[in-house]
Amino acid sequence: MIETRDLWVRFGPVAAVRGLSLRAEAAGWTALIGPNGAGKTSALRALAGLATYEGEVMIDGRDARRLGRRAVARLMAFVPQKPETPPALTVAEYVLLGRTPHIPYLGGEGRRDREAPQGLELERFAERPLGSLSGGELQRAVLARALAQEAPVLLLDEPTTALDLGRQQLVLELVDALRRDGLTVVMTMHDLTLAGQYADHLVLLNEGSVVAEGTAAEVLSAPNVSAHYGANVRVVEDGGGGVFVLPVRR
Repeated sequence: MIETRDLWVRFGPVAAVRGLSLRAEAAGWTALIGPNGAGKTSALRALAGLATYEGEVMIDGRDARRLGRRAVARLMAFVPQKPETPPALTVAEYVLLGRTPHIPYLGGEGRRDREAPQGLELERFAERPLGSLSGGELQRAVLARALAQEAPVLLLDEPTTALDLGRQQLVLELVDALRRDGLTVVMTMHDLTLAGQYADHLVLLNEGSVVAEGTAAEVLSAPNVSAHYGANVRVVEDGGGGVFVLPVRR
């Protein structure tokens, strides 16, 4: 379980995140949504320990600041929007970097460390250099590296942006299967329909503050989307708890 208490992230005089208090339950899927500049990525980077913040980030009741970087890496895997992907590294070498928190200092990797996560259709790319991959292939390699950490918490910053529709579904279904096995997921998402289909808890941010949170049906109302995105939409519930947000031509 991850919890933030009165979290602030500032860039000089500008506060990107303002007093954020949220609770991401264990084995739950929390989606941070909101318009551009709402503070989603800044909040996620603070959770990952990659942004300076005020307030508290708690991991299973422990203050993240009191944990070492190696310990945090064993607990949380982070997939950024724009990861560092050295073009000369092969996919296999890059995915192996995800095992770093589990390999002892001065030690070498074992057979298990060299086994790439399954389900991302990357096997045939194992020896390809990262620089030769398409955007979607590269995105899957980045996710595979994060999954190789085998951390109980997965933080994802817009992981489906570079993927076509089929690959989006592949990635989200894989993440959902892992969540059902106990993985805790916190993800920023621009696609409100995907958020409404997969996340069980949505947090709507605007100007760095929480303006709504709850289930998809509670948060993704036409008035909320209109007020905070400036969009004209129709919201359709599918009867199984999922929500579709459809733009309507003005």
